[in-house]
Amino acid sequence: METTNGAGHPLPYDTYREAIEQETLRFADITTGVDPATIVPSCPDWTLADLTRHVGSLQRWFSQLLTRLVQEPPRSRELELGLPEAAREYPDWVAGGVPAVAAVLRDTDPQAPMWAWGEDQHARFWARRMLFETLVHRVDAERAVGRDSDIDPALAADGVDEFLVNLPYAGLFAPAVTKLHGSGETIAFQCSDHMGGAGEEWRVRLDPDGFRLLPRTGADDAPSEAQSVVRGRAADLLLLLYGRRSYQDGAFELSGDTAPLDVWFAHTAF
Repeated sequence: METTNGAGHPLPYDTYREAIEQETLRFADITTGVDPATIVPSCPDWTLADLTRHVGSLQRWFSQLLTRLVQEPPRSRELELGLPEAAREYPDWVAGGVPAVAAVLRDTDPQAPMWAWGEDQHARFWARRMLFETLVHRVDAERAVGRDSDIDPALAADGVDEFLVNLPYAGLFAPAVTKLHGSGETIAFQCSDHMGGAGEEWRVRLDPDGFRLLPRTGADDAPSEAQSVVRGRAADLLLLLYGRRSYQDGAFELSGDTAPLDVWFAHTAF
């Protein structure tokens, strides 16, 4: 089956399901045998134990939502997690949840209608969301332990889209997003690497009443007329949007006015 994202670029549902398993096991491997008190620089005030508990808890929570195919926002997030007493056992606990998560994703119809906090009100929303939540935190864990990170370019490009499609709905837990507005300025995030979709770009416009994602363009479309353009590899763009990189570092080519970028990143950090 295929999942159609907000820009109309589908990825096979099985891609999300398989990638979640791979990313979760990678996360567990990275955190195994590491001091749980290790600070995670990209997640202020969190230790590796906090990060690991978050990843495992969120996957179990998402799985519960999918199992129930909830039709309205849950009133409670109470859930029996089976969390070990010793933080050093958290990585095994995360890895141990993989079969159950895989079974839920396998048994769920991705097109089943259900509540979601983002744009897509179907079960497939949660598979896509789970993947990028896990993937970005895998990178957080790698940075905490001093490992280099790599991200599949095609997944990264889809992650850029997933972030931007759902950002207008994120005010529920990121209130600064509701105050993101401008005077019609357009920002373009352009993908430079072939496997991530070279030439594709995502444009957002800052209007007086808020912001919106404009129709996505590809390599055959006319060049962007955005006031601010950030060009980079899909993986770097993904980490930029999640606040794990700065647009001022050497990974990006910039053109135009950077003032709209400062406004954007001041309101989208969470």
